[in-house]
Amino acid sequence: MNTETRTTPSHGQIRDQQRETWDKFSAGWKKWDEMVIGWIAPFGEAMIRHANLREDSEVLDVAAGTGEPGLTAAARVPRGRVTVTDLAEHMLAVAAEKAAQRGLRNVETRVCDAGALPFADASADAVLCRFGFMFFPDVAVAAREFARVARPGARVCTAVWGEPEKNPWATSIMGTIARHVDLPAPPPGSPGLFRCAPPGYMRAVFAEAGFRDIVEEELTCDMVIDTPERYWAFMTDIAAPVVAGLAKADEGARERIRAEVLGLASQFLREGAVRMPSVGTVVVGTR
Repeated sequence: MNTETRTTPSHGQIRDQQRETWDKFSAGWKKWDEMVIGWIAPFGEAMIRHANLREDSEVLDVAAGTGEPGLTAAARVPRGRVTVTDLAEHMLAVAAEKAAQRGLRNVETRVCDAGALPFADASADAVLCRFGFMFFPDVAVAAREFARVARPGARVCTAVWGEPEKNPWATSIMGTIARHVDLPAPPPGSPGLFRCAPPGYMRAVFAEAGFRDIVEEELTCDMVIDTPERYWAFMTDIAAPVVAGLAKADEGARERIRAEVLGLASQFLREGAVRMPSVGTVVVGTR
């Protein structure tokens, strides 16, 4: 009898894999930064609106990648300070470069793990985390850390992607790959794009961490990109699961996948560009 057992990676292994992956893909994120920042800016603006920032606020932006929404927040707290954190040093290098280009002197970058923040208790007036929670090894531990570093009355604001069927920008390519390539099913609750999508999921996480007056706001915006070919180039430059899936396909299967994806993307052509819907939820809690 075959008694093969499948081991689940530890949180430390997941964290190390993510650090390696994000650093590896940092060049792609830098290349497409302007497009991405424009696309998901509405989520950051909503988070900043809910954060109730003052001119002298101390702001922590966790898992910020190339720096947003922390850099936007920094311009709104001229007498305050924004600390931008991420696991990936190379991603933060892009954030620091952008801060310097904008003349933002109140921004600091810090490589750290969201589940073990190197900051004092009750030291932040606002904590931001845009599209980071779904990748944390332990969502509950990260939420408790956010609560620990937030001052009483501080707002903690996050954004997570909604259900897959509302996000064809991601499912068009990943669903196509899955039809052509045998992809192993991830263990339940493991990090992934739609892990925090179920309605009420983040509200329960925030409540368990001790936040009050929890607010959820669903936002919809389009990923706008010039052509179906540019959509393919973008997703194969920045999305690790896409690259991993395509690596399992032979040349013929890869060409079929590409043709199907270009066809799907073409269905979203409007007003001279590909406009693919994306839906996420902004979740806000008060410490």
